Amino acid sequence: MKKSSKATLSNGTLAKLPPVENKPITQTEDILNSILPPRQWDDSGQLWIQNVSSTPATRLDVINLQEQLDSLLVQRKAKETGICPVREELYEQCFDELIRQVTVNCAERGLLLLRVRDEIRMTIQAYRTLYESSVAFGMRKALQAEQGKSEMEQNIRKLEKDLALQERLVKEWQAKCESVEKKENERRKNDEKKFEEELTFLKKQNQQYKQELDRIMSLPQTKKN
Repeated sequence: MKKSSKATLSNGTLAKLPPVENKPITQTEDILNSILPPRQWDDSGQLWIQNVSSTPATRLDVINLQEQLDSLLVQRKAKETGICPVREELYEQCFDELIRQVTVNCAERGLLLLRVRDEIRMTIQAYRTLYESSVAFGMRKALQAEQGKSEMEQNIRKLEKDLALQERLVKEWQAKCESVEKKENERRKNDEKKFEEELTFLKKQNQQYKQELDRIMSLPQTKKN
C-alpha cells in the first residue's frame, strides 16, 4: 500500500502531495510528532498521513493565525464568556499551533509548553469532573427535596384532615356540653322552685300549727272535782 501525505495550508485546507519518501526523521520532527501525532486514514484503498509541519512560522503566519482564530470564533458562534466547548476547542488548536511554532525554533521550550498545556488540560478536566459531580449532586438533592416536598405535602393534607376531624369533635362536644349545661340549669331552677314551694308550704303549715296550738292554749281549762 502506498503512503502519501497531505500538507496543511494556512487556511486549514489539505493539499494532496506526491507519495513521500522514507527520509530520516529529525529530532524536531520527532518532538513535533510526540506533541501532535500524525493523522492516518484510508481513502479508496490509499493510506494518507497528515504530519505536523516543521516549517518555521513567520510574523505574517502569526497574524494570519490570529485572524483565522477570530474568524472561526465568529463562524462557529462561540460564546465570549462562560463555558463554551467550541471556544475551548479553537483555543486548544491555536495553542497547539503556537507550541508547534515554538518547538520548531526551540525544542526544549516547546516541550516545556507541552507540559504547561497538559497541566492546563488536566486542571480543566479536574474542574469539569468537579462541575459534573456538583451538578449530579445538586440534581440528587433537588430530587430528594422534591420527594421530601411531596411527602411533606401529604403529611400536611393528613394533618389538615385530622385537624378538621378534631375541630368537628370539639364542636360536637361543645354542643353536648352546652346541652348538658342547659339541662342542668333547668333542673337546678326546677329544684330551686320546688324547694321554694316546699319551704313556703312548710312555713305556711308551721304557721297553721302554731295558730292551732295558740288557740288550744287559749281555751279555758276545766276544773276537776
